[in-house]
Amino acid sequence: MDEQFSDATGNIMTEQAANGLNPGLLVLLVIGGLVLLFLVGNFALYTYAQKNLPPRKKKLVSKKKMKRERLKQGIAAPGE
Repeated sequence: MDEQFSDATGNIMTEQAANGLNPGLLVLLVIGGLVLLFLVGNFALYTYAQKNLPPRKKKLVSKKKMKRERLKQGIAAPGE
């Protein structure tokens, strides 16, 4: 696998074939795989929650806030 050749000045050079993957490419593939796994997991959990969890209950509006809203709309609150 090693190749030897000489340049114009007569120096002998050896060139070795690259073994394995480029470390930068390896890091990029690992991080890309983790991000993809995270996104697929989030999508799976979201679809599961949409199918199986009950809808959220609405918060109760206090009587004071209801009274204030009715006064803003021009409707008199009962008892006044």
